[in-house]
Amino acid sequence: MPLNTLSSLEFSPEDLELLCSCGVTRSYPKHTILIHEGDLSDSLYIILNGKVKVYVSDENGKEAILRTQKEGEYFGELALLDERPRSASVMTLEKSRLSVVSKAVFSRCLKEHPDFALKLLCTLTHRIRSLTDSVRNLALLDVYGRVARTLLDLAIEKEGKLVIEERPTHQEIAQRVGASREMVSRIMGDLATGGYIEVTPKTIVIPRNLPSAW
Repeated sequence: MPLNTLSSLEFSPEDLELLCSCGVTRSYPKHTILIHEGDLSDSLYIILNGKVKVYVSDENGKEAILRTQKEGEYFGELALLDERPRSASVMTLEKSRLSVVSKAVFSRCLKEHPDFALKLLCTLTHRIRSLTDSVRNLALLDVYGRVARTLLDLAIEKEGKLVIEERPTHQEIAQRVGASREMVSRIMGDLATGGYIEVTPKTIVIPRNLPSAW
């Protein structure tokens, strides 16, 4: 299956096809933990199909979702660059098939294709900027502001409207913004009542600008 969902900062579909050919393909059921925060492992995972969440958690089980990823994306690249434990956990959100590439195989690919190193550096820079934005939002925005920012970040433009094609649950939004599900539900309900969002079983449509404050 072609891997064609990456941005210009990521590896090209051809690059990932090459890496996948060097990896081991494995299938995982929904809610499988692929990586535990703190683990010592050194593999890169490429998502052939399915969806995962990358998250951190505390000793009480409270979670904060850093991002979700789907077909054509990859994770685990930090372990290719250092010997430190995994900085986050990763769990499948649906049945998924991944290609697992070891550090040794990836190192060989770097030697044979030196441009991979620059592309990996560009990807890491992009993700660091994204994390910086997340920290800024947590520090400077109230809960409504973080919810609104998350909705806009997840949306793409289609036919003059912003659309979130895979509707997140209120719990998932709460874990992204560091708030309770109840608070998120109240905000989402008010946005729907005011006509700012249109919620369907699979999508969220944002037909007009979200209010600046709640």
